[in-house]
Amino acid sequence: MACRIGELVLDCRDPELLAEFWCEVLDFVVLDHEEDGSIEIGARDGFGGSQPTIFLSKCDDPAPGKPRLHIDLNATDRDQAAELERLLALGARPADIGQTGEESWHVLQDPEGNVFCLLRARIAPVPSAG
Repeated sequence: MACRIGELVLDCRDPELLAEFWCEVLDFVVLDHEEDGSIEIGARDGFGGSQPTIFLSKCDDPAPGKPRLHIDLNATDRDQAAELERLLALGARPADIGQTGEESWHVLQDPEGNVFCLLRARIAPVPSAG
């Protein structure tokens, strides 16, 4: 086991509008409101549960041409530092998107330059069907 998608992050102008829409579409609930207006929605079992959550990131002017969606990963069987080392060995590279260096997550890019984040929190692996 290694990583699991913890959340999908979508830059948007109106998190309330999108939260209402996606909650209805996916039968999700609002899990958290951030001070900046961002909203996290997900299945009723919450973050780390049966499905990734969607983090609707308040962005007054999403950049045209820039992907507005990225994946946040969470390690399932090791701490963040060990998982970061594993991802770098697999070909991920650090990415600079203007972070301060004080973040609790690491911003990386895959071998084709697609940005993703490795979060600090560990989540349980999805149980295998069977």
